[in-house]
Amino acid sequence: MIVVPVKEGENIERALKKFKRKFERTGVVKELRARQQFDKPSVLKRLARERAAYVQQLRSQED
Repeated sequence: MIVVPVKEGENIERALKKFKRKFERTGVVKELRARQQFDKPSVLKRLARERAAYVQQLRSQED
């Protein structure tokens, strides 16, 4: 359960923005979208390899 403390006199839009940020960090929506369709394990491995290669490339460019 997500709890967002709201200070006295705080704007409701600001509190809603805090809630949205916390909710997004939990990864619920991402997990729901992933569960909507089945991906073969080989496809998941391939995507993970591609993602790792991309991150490695970014880090090598950073140096």
